[in-house]
Amino acid sequence: MRILVTGVTGQVGSALATKLAAFGTVVPADRSVLDLTRPQDIASRLDEIAADVIVNPAAYTAVDRAEDERDLAFLVNAEAPRALAQWSARRGVPLLHFSTDYVYSGRGSTPWKESDETGPLSVYGASKLAGEAAIREVAGPHLIARTSWVYAPTGSNFLRTIVRLAREREELRIVADQIGAPTSTAIIADALAAFCASPGGLASVIERTDGLVHVAAAGSTSWHGFATSIVEGLRARGVPLKVERVTAIGTADFPTKAQRPINSRLDLSKLSQVLGRSTPDWSVGLTTVLDDLAASGV
Repeated sequence: MRILVTGVTGQVGSALATKLAAFGTVVPADRSVLDLTRPQDIASRLDEIAADVIVNPAAYTAVDRAEDERDLAFLVNAEAPRALAQWSARRGVPLLHFSTDYVYSGRGSTPWKESDETGPLSVYGASKLAGEAAIREVAGPHLIARTSWVYAPTGSNFLRTIVRLAREREELRIVADQIGAPTSTAIIADALAAFCASPGGLASVIERTDGLVHVAAAGSTSWHGFATSIVEGLRARGVPLKVERVTAIGTADFPTKAQRPINSRLDLSKLSQVLGRSTPDWSVGLTTVLDDLAASGV
């Protein structure tokens, strides 16, 4: 089985490419192989690759910059997924596409269910929702996996930013009124591997989820809680840090060009039914990543 994985230079794509090697020949597709800014070329490139499964974690993820680059965000996050879905539908090839908690409005405090009404607050969220809609409209074999607050021990993400700032500053001021589940790429990769290993494989998972499932760590915290756990965890592992205080602030105290959801909790009931178990709590995933960082000297 040939498994095409897009965005392999990104944190999710890299983790997936490694994990999925147990299930077939992974075809790693960076921009030189498959340029998502050129949807018109996608079909011919896929004809050459001839994949049996397409996994698409690649996306335009510059949330604030997307407010000024709407066309580019929609090109990569909506039109490229449409082209992938059209090819997969013609060939009967399953498409696994990753989406985001940003498709929701972020209101309330109840975890969002897959069936809940969407209402993105930003161009980024709107572009990702448009990508979902395009895939469903094409109606080929597909699974859309919405995830949230993704991080890894490498790359550009919240954890790496906190590690850097904790070495440079005495105080960190972190938003405490946005709530979600920090999700390591390892948790995402493990869930996808379980999908592939389940009886009937991805086709069965697609049928059982009706093509849409939340994939994230269990539990929830704030960005402030996440940052505090990172700092305390590093210090407990003997990593030298300059930071003395992690101060809680409100969203209003940290204005950004794009509006962020306040409530990014995702209901994981459907995922637990498919996996036959719950995903690890976000704190468990963080422990593993911090162990790896400390062992590598950060």
